[in-house]
Amino acid sequence: MITNQQTRGKASTGGMDRYLSAGARAIPPSGIRRFFDLVSASKDSSIISLGVGEPDFVTPWHIRDAAVYSLEKGKTQYTSNAGMLELREEIAGYLSKQFHMQYEPENEIIVTIGGSEAIDLAIRALVEPGDEVLIPEPSYVPYNPITSLGGGVPVGIETFAKDGFRLTEESLRAAITPRSKLLILSYPSNPTGAIMSYEDMLPIARLVEEHDLIVVSDEIYAELTYGSKHVSFASLPGMKDRTILVSGFSKAFAMTGWRMGYACGHPELIGAMLKIHQYTVMCAPIMGQVAALEALKNGMDEMYRMVESYNQRRRLVVQGFREIGLDCHEPQGAFYVFPSIESTGLSSEEFSMRLVRDAKVAAVPGHVFGTGGEGFIRCSYASSVAQLTEALERIAQFVQQLK
Repeated sequence: MITNQQTRGKASTGGMDRYLSAGARAIPPSGIRRFFDLVSASKDSSIISLGVGEPDFVTPWHIRDAAVYSLEKGKTQYTSNAGMLELREEIAGYLSKQFHMQYEPENEIIVTIGGSEAIDLAIRALVEPGDEVLIPEPSYVPYNPITSLGGGVPVGIETFAKDGFRLTEESLRAAITPRSKLLILSYPSNPTGAIMSYEDMLPIARLVEEHDLIVVSDEIYAELTYGSKHVSFASLPGMKDRTILVSGFSKAFAMTGWRMGYACGHPELIGAMLKIHQYTVMCAPIMGQVAALEALKNGMDEMYRMVESYNQRRRLVVQGFREIGLDCHEPQGAFYVFPSIESTGLSSEEFSMRLVRDAKVAAVPGHVFGTGGEGFIRCSYASSVAQLTEALERIAQFVQQLK
């Protein structure tokens, strides 16, 4: 008979993957973080990273100061599971003023650990084993693994540069089956910078209603649009109750490390998400909530200045890639460009690996973003103008050497 001690001895010698769940074994590591870690682990300080989608701005001082002052006053307790009511009230007022969306702070808003937790909560609250989750791609990397971990089946819907990487009625209709339950929309888009107008969304909304779908609308880049105002999918006729709006403070307010997000939706949907949230994280950290409250109350001027700076960099980078000879869709939102590298004859993986090795510039290969990403690379322009200019010069030399 094998004893417990013998079993533990075998486990300690390796082969621990046999203890892991099938879901944990199946999901791959993040392709974005792999390139970020590659740069971080390198001792070469000359590498310019355009890989990770993080503002190069520091959180404005008055926001940091509000969190510090709250700690000095001893505010270190739990808050309500759904978040401080004052913060939820401020979020409701902000959404009303900025995007003409009306939500009840008491039961239609939940404060989360970044937008990522909100997406996870929504999928876990809605998806049952075998349910299909429709994901326009190229897309934010975690949607697929979160869906799989929740027992759902991710279904990628390819979008194309010729359509501005927008989801079309025809492609959505072709992807819908009797198992379809959830549609994830992410506009402005990571990685493409694409946006969708009110007119673009109307036929999508009709299909959502026709096929009785629920939508998770990831609008974390809502404030970062250039030349047009962001339109929330939830604002379309009949879509508010069918939509879980996800957003947060990371991008617009340069608060990535604070991990502050929120979700808004029908009370029954938010209530289901809240139950999962209660048993996993209890509540978002109070100091982060205090900082988020200050950002909404007094941080708009800094936010607008950051957006204008991103817009200047956007124009610089798009023009730069086009002058290099790489086709580049003009992004209308977020802070990414998604140039095509097909003309080089290299795969996106090979191009990115050689780019960091030979030109000391880190970009993310497009294939990690799913269907339609191969043949592209993602570059963040949330870096200084000096770094972007130098990076473009290095990329130009690298591409020239490939010819």
